[in-house]
Order: sequence, then C-alpha cells, then structure tokens
Amino acid sequence: MFSWFKPNRQREKIRKDRKHLEARARRLLKGYLSADAPRKQRYYEVIAGAAAACEPGVSDPNLENAQLAQAAAEAALKVVKLREHQAIADKDQVAALITDAYATVAIAYRRASAAYTVDKEMQKLGTAAVHLLTIATSHMAAQSAETTPRDDSRLKGSSFSEYGTDNVDGS
Repeated sequence: MFSWFKPNRQREKIRKDRKHLEARARRLLKGYLSADAPRKQRYYEVIAGAAAACEPGVSDPNLENAQLAQAAAEAALKVVKLREHQAIADKDQVAALITDAYATVAIAYRRASAAYTVDKEMQKLGTAAVHLLTIATSHMAAQSAETTPRDDSRLKGSSFSEYGTDNVDGS
C-alpha cells in the first residue's frame, strides 16, 4: 500500500555508482580514447585483469546471466571502495589506472545486468564500458593465443603422414 515509501533499490545503486564509479570510469574511457597504441595495450591488460579478478567463482546453473553480472559488478565495486578506503586509489598513475579499471568493469557489468534502465546517462556510460571490456578481453585472448606455442606433435603419425609430410602447411 505504501510502496512509495520504500527506497527504490535500483536508484540507490545508481546513486552509489555515481558516487564511487562514474568519475573514475569516465577518466579511464577518456584516457583510453586519447592513448596511443602502446598505452592502449596497457589499458587492455588492466581492464582484462580487473574483469578476470571479478568473475564470480560459482558454477550454479540456476543463476541467470544478470545475476552473474551483478555479482561481478559488486566484486569490482568492493575493490574500488577498498582501494579508496586504504588510500591507494590515487597514489600514482598506475594505482589510479587500476582503481579506474575496476570502476569501469563494475559499470560494464551493471549495464550488462540491466541496472541502468532508468538512467539514460549511466546506460550510455555503461555501454561504452561494455564495449571497452569486450575489446580488452578479446584483444588479450587473441594475444594469448598468438604467444601460446602450438603443439604439432599430435599430427605426427596422423593422416598427414600418408601424404608424405608431417607438416600441415606442406613445407
């Protein structure tokens, strides 16, 4: 009956995100956009690292994607708050970049969990954060695949041997 007295949880989360995350995510996104290629690589590394650190360690098939995204966002927000509380968030450029990366990851996962449906400005910021997170994780995965030595020993003695070569590229 008096539901309008209850604080809106979604708006409260958005208010907290604006307080702890928004400025940091905007700073990181602006820095990324103005970075040259080597500096962009650093952004990819720190964003992908923050995202990996926030992945929920659960394998419950009953959890929805939105719940998993929300858990990852909460983990990232917790790191930002901890770094702010311990006063390590802005000690130097690297510390600030790491904290900003966690803030950006938190906003990306909040956007993925549809937490910003009532706030268009945060929705736009979240969309930009999701795009950067996707680029960073894809870039790092591709780079990892390039640097991982390929094991061709499993091809020796395979059907390629029938054709007089143990090498797939014909050399």
